[in-house]
Amino acid sequence: MAEPPSTTEPLRRFFAAARGAGVRISPAESIEAVRAVGVVGYADRAVLRDTLGLVLAKTPEEKAALAECFDLYFKRDDLDLADEPTPEAAAPDVEGEISGGLAQMLRSGDAAALAASMELAGEAAGLPNIRFFTQRNLYARRVLDLMGLRALEHEIATLEEAGSPEAARLEDAVSALRGQVRDFVERNLLLFAREETEEFREELLKSTRLSNLDRRDYERMRILVRAIAKKLAARYARPRRRRLRGQLDIRRTMRRNMGWGGIPFITAWKEKRIEKPRVVVLCDVSGSVAAMAQFLLMFLYALNEALADIRSFAFAGSLIEVSDILEAEPIETAIATIMSRIGFGSSNYGNSLADFEDGWMSIVDRKTTVLILGDARGNRTDPRVDILQRISTRAKRVVWLNPEYRAAWGTGDSDMFRYAPHCQMLRACSTLKDLERVVTDLLEMTR
Repeated sequence: MAEPPSTTEPLRRFFAAARGAGVRISPAESIEAVRAVGVVGYADRAVLRDTLGLVLAKTPEEKAALAECFDLYFKRDDLDLADEPTPEAAAPDVEGEISGGLAQMLRSGDAAALAASMELAGEAAGLPNIRFFTQRNLYARRVLDLMGLRALEHEIATLEEAGSPEAARLEDAVSALRGQVRDFVERNLLLFAREETEEFREELLKSTRLSNLDRRDYERMRILVRAIAKKLAARYARPRRRRLRGQLDIRRTMRRNMGWGGIPFITAWKEKRIEKPRVVVLCDVSGSVAAMAQFLLMFLYALNEALADIRSFAFAGSLIEVSDILEAEPIETAIATIMSRIGFGSSNYGNSLADFEDGWMSIVDRKTTVLILGDARGNRTDPRVDILQRISTRAKRVVWLNPEYRAAWGTGDSDMFRYAPHCQMLRACSTLKDLERVVTDLLEMTR
């Protein structure tokens, strides 16, 4: 039999907060948790926390997150009011009795009643909907108003005009109450806005030009890169495994079952081998596009499940292969090593293309996708478009990612429009979202 909504609503909100903290809770687990709480009750908080941890947490990390969430959600601090109530404060003032429940709770120092009133006001104010730090003052004021602060402020003003000492004591109590309400609002922000705030921040980072990122955001971006790469790898690996089964091979099936008079106990299937794309990456690591190159290399190396053979090259004034560095060291260390060897210099696309042709042109064939990242600004040196033409003739496709806006292509020392006729795909690519779209399109081409 279902529990009444009045008893399950606090748990429902707690489940939402726990999910925001990273605890995976299915509908079935929610039902089990409600049933378990119905047995142990709410009176003993330690027992309640242990019960929810046993039912809901599946890993040590989830157990720790759930315990932290529990402490925030079920926290009940005694309100530290300014002074203990005095007999004079407890009795109605002769110059005017204060009306309203908030005044009486403050005068009597009833912390439990104030905490209950605060929670009811928070629910009425829609506090579980808080999402941003900038909303803290707004929600704190709503809660105080719903608790009856406006009426109390008028009464305090009346007492001040009358010269009553009650006014000062109530002012002190209201000041303490404001602090408690702010803490209450912040706890709800930590509980209910964590998931949405993280998602908002992640979406903002995905849409920010990589050259504009603050170094403080690099670690978060690395996590996002790995997560997106894992998602893409899983999406494009599964269809390959399913499609390998192909169609029934009648001839092989009949041969395998000759010992059973041709009855097909053992089936044989036609198999179609689907090649993973071979990718050659040429990254401009000169000062203007260095940040973008770092994230592209990180992104591609996180896609090893979907991309079989990646050869990576970095260039500025000249070109070197960096595949061994990226494979032998952690990606962050490898990128730092690459940048120290060749990064941040002035770019010379002609020299770099000539270096590639002299040393590695033989690795390019009809199964190879050549991915070039750069702004095509060679500081007015010979762009050697003829070499890119020969690469394009040998390769399956040439994809060029330019971190500049399209409006800047061809301006100043940009040779983008001279290279463009020899590229099968040209993209403006300056954000993580752009990278995700390009790699998605690349994988789609090979399905």
